[in-house]
Formats: sequence, C-alpha cells, structure tokens
Amino acid sequence: MRRTSRAIRPQAATEPWHPHAWQAQSLLLAYPDERFPRYVSLARRVSTTLPGPVRAPLLDFTGHAERTAPTELAAAYVATFDHRKRCCPYLTYYAHGDTRKRGIALLRLKRTYAAAGRRLSDDELPDHLAVVLEFAATEPATGHRLLTEHRAGLELLRLALRDEGSPWAALLDSVSATLPALAGDTREAVARLAAEGPPEERVGLAPYTPPQFMPDPAGGPR
Repeated sequence: MRRTSRAIRPQAATEPWHPHAWQAQSLLLAYPDERFPRYVSLARRVSTTLPGPVRAPLLDFTGHAERTAPTELAAAYVATFDHRKRCCPYLTYYAHGDTRKRGIALLRLKRTYAAAGRRLSDDELPDHLAVVLEFAATEPATGHRLLTEHRAGLELLRLALRDEGSPWAALLDSVSATLPALAGDTREAVARLAAEGPPEERVGLAPYTPPQFMPDPAGGPR
C-alpha cells in the first residue's frame, strides 16, 4: 500500500497497542517470500508489547514459521489460500460472493483508503485481510470499524482455518482478540454464512476485480 505523508492521529476508539498488533498480523499474512523471516522476527519483537490473548497465538504462528522450511511454508500458504475457497482471505467475499454488490464494496474500500491518503499498488485488492490490517495499523479508528464490519467473515475464515488444522488459524485468533466479542447479530450472521455460503451470482465484477484475484482460486498478495 503506497502512503502519502500523513500524521497518525490519536484514536480514542482503539487501544494504543492495536496498531502494533495489526501491523504484525498483516506482515505474517503475506506470502512467505524471501522477506518473510524478517517479518517473523519483527512480529516476535512486537508481541512483547501485546496483551496475552493477542500475543499467545501470534507467538504460536511465529514459532511454527521459524521451525518450518521456507519452501514448505510457501507451499502450505498456496494450498491454504489459493486452493481452498472456504479459506478465502478477501473479506467482502463472505458477505457478497461473486456479485455486483462485492464490486461496490470494493470501490467503497478503495475510496476509504484514498480519503486517508492511501493508494493501493496494482497487485493489491482492498479487501484482502493483510491489506485491511495494514490500513488499520495507520488509521486505527477507521480500520477498527472496517474489521468490525467484516466480523462475521473473519470468524468464518478463522473457523475454516481451524478446521483445516492450518497454522494461519492462530493469526486469525490473534486478529479476533483485537476486536469486540461476537454479538448476537454477528453470531447469527456467522451461522447463516456457514449454512448458506456467500451469494453465487458471478457477474458485475469485471470492472473492479482482475480474474487472477477472484477467490476461486483465492491467493494472497505476493
């Protein structure tokens, strides 16, 4: 995400440690390339500043990443996020599926980023969880709102990763620990999404979403 020069204002809606947590989680949700060991090391250092429910799963993942060969970790990432539709990291997909409404949601996210002086690179979609977390790290109040709006989708992704036995489930545990507990309406939304799945209309996204970034396959930003 390209940034213009902009001071970070204090945001009463979030805890002071939220930006550090979200930045670390964002880095660890990236594709494990040659830069990834540096991300793991940074996240481990940042974790010392975080409360237990956020820190513990973050350390679980960094420990796994440090014990795993880079090629094996990269293969697991592709198998998880590129080949399992239920583990889609694009948040608007859970509410809108492959429909026109998702295209509108993507545009709204891009406008939200632009209003804060942020511009995405050509290979990023605004609803990828890593991108949303990176934005939240620099605009905590707005980022917190975006993450909370997608709370049902985040929970469904967390449960899907947990069912798959994926190490990335720990990262979703850490993300969830930064957000409000699931309320009644959100619990119902999670149950409904789990039972029905996202809408399946596959039209109307062409102007907004290049085919290589659609959730089937659903790869993360490289």
